[in-house]
Order: sequence, then C-alpha cells, then structure tokens
Amino acid sequence: MEGTTSSEQRSSMGSHVYNDTLGNQGFIPQLFASVPSISDASMYLAQTSSYLSSCFCNFGDDGLPIDDWGGQELLPLSPIEERTNLSADLDSTTVGCSTSEPQFGSSRTVSLFNGRGRAHTGASFGNTTAAVDTSGSSGSSMFQSLVSRVQKTLRGSSDDIGWLQREPGFPPVEDGTGRFMELLEGIRKGEHKLPDTMVYLLIPGLFSNHGPLYFVNTKVSFSKMGLACHIAKIHSEASVEKNAREIKSYIEEIYWGSKKRVLLLGHSKGGVDAAAALSLYWSDLKDKVAGLALAQSPYGGSPVASDILREGQLADAEARKLMELLICKVIKGDMRALEDLTYEKRREFLRKHKLPEDLPVVSFHTEASISPSVLATLSHIAHAELPRFSLPVFRAEAPANGEYTKVPVILPLAAAMAACALLLQIRYGEKSDGLVARKDAEVPGSVVVRPGKKMDHGWMVYSPLKDDSNEASASQVCEALLALLVEVGQKRRHESAAKDD
Repeated sequence: MEGTTSSEQRSSMGSHVYNDTLGNQGFIPQLFASVPSISDASMYLAQTSSYLSSCFCNFGDDGLPIDDWGGQELLPLSPIEERTNLSADLDSTTVGCSTSEPQFGSSRTVSLFNGRGRAHTGASFGNTTAAVDTSGSSGSSMFQSLVSRVQKTLRGSSDDIGWLQREPGFPPVEDGTGRFMELLEGIRKGEHKLPDTMVYLLIPGLFSNHGPLYFVNTKVSFSKMGLACHIAKIHSEASVEKNAREIKSYIEEIYWGSKKRVLLLGHSKGGVDAAAALSLYWSDLKDKVAGLALAQSPYGGSPVASDILREGQLADAEARKLMELLICKVIKGDMRALEDLTYEKRREFLRKHKLPEDLPVVSFHTEASISPSVLATLSHIAHAELPRFSLPVFRAEAPANGEYTKVPVILPLAAAMAACALLLQIRYGEKSDGLVARKDAEVPGSVVVRPGKKMDHGWMVYSPLKDDSNEASASQVCEALLALLVEVGQKRRHESAAKDD
C-alpha cells in the first residue's frame, strides 16, 4: 500500500513539474519530468560512497579483499539501513578501514568488479600490511574525490541563482514595468520623449566585436530623431575592470566635447562593464553621468559561465582548456572576460564595489521562448562584403568597379538561445533569456522592467530577418528604457530637492 502511494506521489510530482515547466507547449517528452532532484541524487551518491569506500580498505597481495564474504555477489546499492542488515548476514566480519593484525587461515572473497566469488587463502603478510592499507586508503580517497566532483557537477548553480535577492545589505527594487509599457506604446505611436540635452552611449556585450551590426539599428534610429548617440568601441572580450577604465575615458571625452551629461545603456556584459565603471570611478563621473540602464545583464552572474568554469566539477580542466582555446586563441580575447561573469567573481566584486545610491538605474530582463517555431528563426548579425561578384539574389545589378556586394550573415541565434533557456529551465527550474537568469538581471535599488513578451538574449541587438510590424522593435525598446531612466532621474532630483528644503 505504501509502495502504491509513493508511486502515485512520484507520478503526481512528475506531472506537476512538467506542467509548471512547459505549460501547454508540449515541447519536451514526459521523460524529463522523471529526472530525480539534485538533493536525492547527492544523497544517493553519498550513501554509495560510504558503502564502496569500505571495499577499498583491506586488500590482499593479489588485490582481493581479505575478509570472508561467503561467496555472495555484490548486491545492488541500498539505503544505509539495508546495508546494515546486509553486513550482519555476511559470514565474516565487515571489512574495516583500520589497521588490524594479519589474519590466518583460509577465506573466501568476492571480486568487486564482476561479483563472482572465488576462493582465496589468507596468510601473514608481515611488513606488507602498511603498504596494503596505504593502497586501500588511496583508493578510498580517489573514490571520495570522484563522488565529490559528481555532486558538485549535479548541484551546478542551484545555490547561486538569485543570490542578490537573498543577500543582506542590498536595497530593494521597484517595479517599473507598467510605466515602461506606457512609454513603449507612446513611442510606437510617434511620441518620442528623449531629450536632446543628453548624449546616449550604447555599450555592447561579449563577442560584440565579431558582430558588426550590434546596436546599429538603435543608433540609426536615435540619429534620425536628432539625438547624439554613440556605440562604445571597447574590446568586449576584455576583463570587466579593463573595460570599466575604457568606458570612463569614453564618458569623459564625450562630456568634454559636448558639455552634456551621458545616459548609459549596456547590454549583457556591457551593462556589467558600465556598472563597474560607475562603481569604481563615481567620484570622477558623478557630474558627467545622468543614469544607467542595464538590458539583460548578468549583474549577479551567469549560470552558463559558472557551469562552464566551475572548479572541482567533472572535466573542469578540459572545459577550461576548451574555452581558453576559443577565447584566447580564436577570438584573441581575455579569459577573464568570461571568468568575471561567474557567480564567484560577481560576489567578490559587488561586495567591494556597490553602485552609488544616488545613481538612477533601470534594469531590464526577459524570458526566451522555447516553442518549436523558434527553431526556424534566423537573426541578421552582420554583412559580408563580396568583391567582383554579381549576386542577383541580393542585388539587381552588378556592382560597379571598386564596389562590393553586401550579403547578410545570418545565424540561428534564437534557436540556440531557446535550447539554452530550455536546459536552464529543466535543470534549475529558472526562467532565462538563454544566457542570463531573470533573477540575476535585477540590480538592487533599480527600477526593474519585467516584460511579458518572449525575447531571447540576442533579440535586443540583432533583429530577425522578418520583422513583425505588430510588435515593438529592439530600437523602440531601447528608447523606452532610456525614457524611463530619464523619468527616474527627474524623480530622484525632485526627492533630493525636497529633502534639502
């Protein structure tokens, strides 16, 4: 009866997880709902380790256990209570991990690897006892290390996601989604509210040097409205602190040249770099910066970066070497660019360098769609210029002398983001844009925008090949974020003035 009840509970739990995770989309088989929880897997591994460790402690000169196992086969792993009963039924004493006197007489042992019993005659080993015990201890230590790595791999970032919301000492956030949607709707109707008394600096994220169209549509849109807009030409694959220094220089040059304050909009790692610049150099930039907007930025860290570079997990050295090859050799970047986005590094940095309390901040995060239709979505990320070719598909006439034919470079970014978002949702039960969990993108003390529209991590900067005229574009979303930031700054100044009076 108890077994039936337990089975029904597990079935109910699996159905609940499936429904909560994917709703009515039906994109993932019921198989994923039966994956055991991380805590259950860790407990089972701990019990396995305790049981098998005892098997590596006392061995004979031929590598077989000394004590009598009664010719029984190695039984399937069971909970601690069942293992206690099993040990009591064995003909001889349980094999222990302590050094004991050499045993005489014959004993029957069992191979740990094939489970078949075979006869073995024990004898006094004299001075070899210490060596045998050392070998057993080494085997046990190696197995414990393996189990520890498996446990760390299974847990992954489950304890880290959303740590900023649990950390004491950080101010609460304010929901600004409603006002953002009002501003966005007005922008789509032609109501533009961004003042021309400021300069707008767009800061791209990781790998932006290899995507020439990064933020280009937004800059073009702002320029058509007569606004001064710049894209920071930083080496996005550099460390956060290095980029912070470069952004500081950008801000100072813009201010000295225009005598206008700067509004910053950073996407992904660009938001982290911009926030670091203001945290580290606020005394120099206080009078030059009007506010900061972070779009889909891993301010608290990224589970993807952490899961790749976490030390002490399975294949950690191999994963690191692979990323070093990709970032350092292929892309010619700095490995610290990815390291700085791990939870460990973000904790270390934010506990030392918090954002100024008087800085207006808006944070924006989204959730990627995981529906099957997303797999067919392609993103336009760059132009390839092909000389001396006439390609009627992209151009009606052949290029003139010295002119190049532009061919759009497209990638299935949406499909990749959907796959990553699905993996994070199944493994951790957390919603994300494919690279950044929603909880980690909320900056403490900021006005947070949580739109319901499904947008992946690349949507903000790379437009799809087929734009939907019924939906807001990425440039309009950026404009609405900055308009909201202007209002937040005005509200802060009014509140500050009221306190002074």
